[in-house]
Amino acid sequence: MNQALPSSFFDRTVLNLRNAWRDIAARGRSSSIAQTRPDLPDDDIQRLRKHIVECLENRGGEVSARARAAELGRCFLALSPDGRKRFLQVLAREFSTDRDRIDAAIRSYQAAEEPAAAVDAEIALRDALVSPRLRLLMQLTALPDGFKFLVDLRAELLSHLASDRSLIALDKDLQTLFTSWFDVGLLDLQRITWDAPASLLEKLIAYEAVHEIRSWGDLKNRLDSDRRCYAFFHPRIPNEPLIFVEVALVAGMSGNIQRLLDETAPREDPQSADSAIFYSISNTQRGLRGISFGNFLIKQVADDLSRDLPGLKTFATLSPIPGFRKWLERKLAEGEPNLLTAAERSTLKLLDPSRGAKGGLKALLARPGWQEAPEIAEALEPALCRLAARYLVREKDAGKPLDPVARFHLANGARVERINWLADTSPKGLRQSAGLMVNYLYKLSEIEDNHEAFSAHGKVAISNSVKGLLGRS
Repeated sequence: MNQALPSSFFDRTVLNLRNAWRDIAARGRSSSIAQTRPDLPDDDIQRLRKHIVECLENRGGEVSARARAAELGRCFLALSPDGRKRFLQVLAREFSTDRDRIDAAIRSYQAAEEPAAAVDAEIALRDALVSPRLRLLMQLTALPDGFKFLVDLRAELLSHLASDRSLIALDKDLQTLFTSWFDVGLLDLQRITWDAPASLLEKLIAYEAVHEIRSWGDLKNRLDSDRRCYAFFHPRIPNEPLIFVEVALVAGMSGNIQRLLDETAPREDPQSADSAIFYSISNTQRGLRGISFGNFLIKQVADDLSRDLPGLKTFATLSPIPGFRKWLERKLAEGEPNLLTAAERSTLKLLDPSRGAKGGLKALLARPGWQEAPEIAEALEPALCRLAARYLVREKDAGKPLDPVARFHLANGARVERINWLADTSPKGLRQSAGLMVNYLYKLSEIEDNHEAFSAHGKVAISNSVKGLLGRS
């Protein structure tokens, strides 16, 4: 039932734009780009360039301007991947700011002596710093679903940045716009229930990025009375969740995702729950990469739940550790001295005397079904829990935790509360983290202090149980 997160903007919503914009485009005069070929060969680029200039000149009034913008958008949607890349390159390389105009505006600003002249010069400088392509992008927002179109256009752009650095400035233009347009103050927090439109429920299934939604029954269970799902929406993209979080209302801190998602488990009374467990957070729009919503989402949901269910005392996550297995395998391959303690080495050698302890650890983790063999699981637990604590707390890149999920929650003011053994025995959980998961605790009275200590000094807040694991290192 689960679908891969859409990697390009050719989902049903965006494909419908071509039809939605057809009537608008038809109100203008015949377009020179109406018959543009999918790969955008050189002679079609000439027509595209001419059409963009016409858009920027803004002749003929609002109706004509909207028609030209709609035809430009329809042209982009009809292109092949190579054609779309060439389209983006034209925007990035040929419709940037005018350096001579900027230099002249700077000189005028520096030369202005009277207050009124200085104000005029400042306005002229600001105008000079706005690229023509930015003005063009703004025109597209006036179209129906224009915001969605630009978000997905950036998703397409991001896939080309590594191979073509000339696109960076265009990406920065889009990111600047999005930072303003998608400010959290402009977003709507909504609870999603089983009564939501089927089209929205389908999107939850498609966009779920942490724990696959296997069926409609699985989804219904996640939206039951002892569960919650919240999402941020933007008024200009009302049918698209930007990010959503799934929450379980339970007694005590959950430490196993399979039990948490068990459809056959009895329903709990949310009024008697003392813990809200955030077990999945999914960003849905790749084009909004770099625009942060998650920290605000968690805090707003915690506030909402506190008002509705005053019995809740604990707000925590049950989170994956997606980079742990990869990091561990790299350390084993490097042969790091003292990676394992003496006691751990002795235990592993008893299980497989023919190998060294590190080779035995690697071989055991590669053995299918190892998690179901009690003697293997018991032998691996102390070493893997200790190493997971080290990975989450001490392993850094540029002063930040290696693990992306840890970076997110620690920056939001959470603390590393508990390492959970065999908490996710799905194929994905075993592949990513040898079945381990972690609880990050959001203690509302400590969030701000933890955030400041992490942001200013890189200090990671940890519980006594995690300190105990690290003490064995």
